[in-house]
Amino acid sequence: MARGPWGRMEPVVAQAGISGREAEVLALVGVHLSNAEIGARLYISVRTVETHVASLLRKLGAADRRALAQVAAEWSRAARGGRAASGLPAPVTAFVGRARERAELAAAVAAHRQVSAVGPGGVGKTRLALAVAADAAGDFADGVWFVDLVPISDPAMVGAAVAAAVGIGEQQGRGIDESVVAALADRHALLVLDNCEHVRDGVAPFLERLLAGCPRLTVLATSRARLMVPFERIHPVPPMALDSDAVDLFADRAAAAGWPVPPEQRDQAAEICRQLDGVALAIELAAARLPTLGLDGLAAVLPDQLRLLTGGARANGRQRSVRAMLDWSNALLEPDEQTLLRRVSVFAAPFTADAAGQVAGFAPLSPAAVVDGLSRLTEQSLLAAAPATGGTRYRALATIRQYGLSQLSAADELSSVQGRHLDWCLASARSLRDGPADGPWRARFDAVADDLRAALGSASGPPAHRLAAALAGLAFSRNLVGESQQRYEQAAALTDDPVAAAAALRSAAAVAGCRLLGDDMYRLHRAAAALSGAAADLATAAITAYRFSGAFTHLPPADEPAALLSAARSLAGDDPAVALAEAAVQADTFGSDQGPSSNAAAATLVAATRAVDLARGAADPLAVSAALDGLAGAQSWAGDSFGAAATARGRIELLSSVPATPASMHELTDALVSGIDTALGIGDLPTARRWSRRLADLPLLAEVGHYGLSWLLMTDALAGSVDDETAARFLEAWERTGRLRAPRLAATAAAVAMVHGLRGASRDPWLSIADELGATPERSTGYGAVFDAMFLLHHGRAAEALDRLAPEPEEVWKWVTWIWLHWYVALRAEAAVLSGHPAARSFIAAARAVVAGNPIAGAQLDRAEALLDGDRDGVLATAARFEAAGCAYQRDRTATLLRNRA
Repeated sequence: MARGPWGRMEPVVAQAGISGREAEVLALVGVHLSNAEIGARLYISVRTVETHVASLLRKLGAADRRALAQVAAEWSRAARGGRAASGLPAPVTAFVGRARERAELAAAVAAHRQVSAVGPGGVGKTRLALAVAADAAGDFADGVWFVDLVPISDPAMVGAAVAAAVGIGEQQGRGIDESVVAALADRHALLVLDNCEHVRDGVAPFLERLLAGCPRLTVLATSRARLMVPFERIHPVPPMALDSDAVDLFADRAAAAGWPVPPEQRDQAAEICRQLDGVALAIELAAARLPTLGLDGLAAVLPDQLRLLTGGARANGRQRSVRAMLDWSNALLEPDEQTLLRRVSVFAAPFTADAAGQVAGFAPLSPAAVVDGLSRLTEQSLLAAAPATGGTRYRALATIRQYGLSQLSAADELSSVQGRHLDWCLASARSLRDGPADGPWRARFDAVADDLRAALGSASGPPAHRLAAALAGLAFSRNLVGESQQRYEQAAALTDDPVAAAAALRSAAAVAGCRLLGDDMYRLHRAAAALSGAAADLATAAITAYRFSGAFTHLPPADEPAALLSAARSLAGDDPAVALAEAAVQADTFGSDQGPSSNAAAATLVAATRAVDLARGAADPLAVSAALDGLAGAQSWAGDSFGAAATARGRIELLSSVPATPASMHELTDALVSGIDTALGIGDLPTARRWSRRLADLPLLAEVGHYGLSWLLMTDALAGSVDDETAARFLEAWERTGRLRAPRLAATAAAVAMVHGLRGASRDPWLSIADELGATPERSTGYGAVFDAMFLLHHGRAAEALDRLAPEPEEVWKWVTWIWLHWYVALRAEAAVLSGHPAARSFIAAARAVVAGNPIAGAQLDRAEALLDGDRDGVLATAARFEAAGCAYQRDRTATLLRNRA
């Protein structure tokens, strides 16, 4: 890997005790890659990435992954000559007091699987939880993770927030919640969920699944109310002790504001703290007022202000004190400052001054007044400011934000401000859509994503549809494919326009295809057809059941896709999609079950060729790609392996210049698989390996790493070697899915088993994996026969190899076409020669008619014939040909065969 950001950061990180590999991980966290994406980029396992991230969090004192990304960004700037940075910015304020509560909460965390720190708003739950988590970090081998739920407005997004904080992406066949549970199933870690109360309906069921599926995980939650989940241990967080901690906090914050409290005035400070009920937030807000009021002035006015609010029958004293303190702080603001505070409360995530100007900068505020007002609100502790990539960002604590929203409603500004916030979100989404999708793009998306989601929660009508569709596209670009599908479906539900809804559903289906969810693809294409009534949608739904049958959990009844196709044909028989669907059905139903000389195979080829012509006439590259897929299949069934490979290659070339969309990326992924298969089928290992590497490196497949790595392992195995680290990553990624059944990948496990057998190790563990993946006797007739024969021939058991390859190719045509036909007949001829079969020469002749042009199979047949003729020089000459073809194993086997024949 190119050293990239790490190369620039090296002098800086060396001072922090961070290893070179950790620095590489840190640099990639800085460009907002998930753990799976980092693992794919660095060619290490996801578990190894998680270990490095946990180590970085401890070494750098970062609270969460977002803070870690900020460290990387600052160090990268420092390495390029920007301002010096030595780690995360120091906390704005120190943690004061609470020694007893800190120890008690730490003991609860050590003794119980789920602890909820419960108390009223502003009491100090978050600061206490973070302090305890930092103390406990060394007790958890897999680290401590902090998840801020304040920006989350949709309870269904709780799991996604956890995934983002931990660096987990969605896994094959699972939603994001299930993916989190699977990824953390064996982790010994502490998860801190902060501010749960407003999404408690989402937190509770998520935690119940998480704790049931992750027996070594501990969760520390902060909330204003208990979560009501199994395993929960309630730990009330009381106000600060009035005679000590509260006064110490007041004195610390007063000193920070430039107004130290002398010893003789501590009693007066204690009285102020008593009136504030020891609530940390109220104390901090009061201390921030000392520079303008002084201690005497504060003591004089505070009692009257606290009596202004009774809080109603359901508010206890402490809650009334916080609300009263906020009312009092708000009353002391200038009118423009009051307006700004309530308007910026609409932001769900930290925001810039420019964003605040666009949303809050309207009468009576000017955009210029917004910038000055943000500074004054920060000085008065009503906002927090922190440096970030792209400039300072401001945020309000959850309690203050909720207060601001209530003031917005009281001022009858909620609708107008939310409307401006929605406009800002739409503009931000357009800017992201039109900008370059590089590392900074990811940071820009992450900075506004929570606001886009929050705005969508309160929007309606056409703007809501536009925002949902925009967020869907952005989430796809960010590799949040589960959310992308969800948002496309949401966009379809948010519009009354059937054309727009059908378009959104088609995109949702394409994303489902990228997620390898065939059932969802089929359902969504049928839903699009129901809205549009278009023949193309009906045909696409039908063809999905044929083209992508391996991605289904439950295939629809056989007559159902046929009925859809019939309906499509009746609407528009000449539509390219209909012709393509018919060709695919013919290929799957007829040509694959009969030999290459059958009339059905010929008819299929004619239909597939017609579909390509029609698609090209429509000038739709994706329709052409789908038609070429059908043509490659038809060519394979007809015995034209080289034609199939050329068609697959053309398909990849076509798609390489098509803009990235869910539909085009789904086609490209499928095209790469087809290209690899057909290249392997004609012995073109260099091309197969190049495309395998490209497939494995697709960011879209980072979370289903076993799928991306599968063909790389297969290609290497056919060359006679397998990288053990790659095999381990394949196995780990598959286990992260819960060892889902995937028959298409069983051949990979069988290939790795074969290489283990060539090394003299047991094949059994990987053959068991192949069985669990879904190997069947029928499929094993193809790849199973090839890999078994290679293993048997390697160990001198030629007669057994010939028995394994006994069926004539025409008898098992469906299972030895595509990849395995050339390998099958060449190995069969070699086994016949080495076993002394009397018809060995006829085996060679029959195979030559099939493999002509295949560099590996051709050399293998020439070697077999030279062995049969006793032509030592002829045998030796084939070694260079195997070398040129990239097949090191057969090159080395040539020398072994010569030694055995000497």
